Amino acid sequence: MEVVALAILSPESVEGLQQGLGIFYPVLADPEHKVSEEYGVYNLLGDGLAAPAVFVINGDGQVVWQYIGTSALDRQSAGTILSHLP
Repeated sequence: MEVVALAILSPESVEGLQQGLGIFYPVLADPEHKVSEEYGVYNLLGDGLAAPAVFVINGDGQVVWQYIGTSALDRQSAGTILSHLP
């Protein structure tokens, strides 16, 4: 199992974010929001950002569970996410 985050930021900004918040897992930069668009979460809230979302992807690369927030603060708990892991 691996946790990876994605941010619509430059690589330099992602590095600063990780250091500032003490994030220990990989955070990938998506400054041109290509990945966010592919997953259908870019600008859903009309703010030019990716909506908060969680995708659980199995070893075959298939999305087995997803949650897409309906507001900037709409996020699932760690327990809920863990319950959907394959």
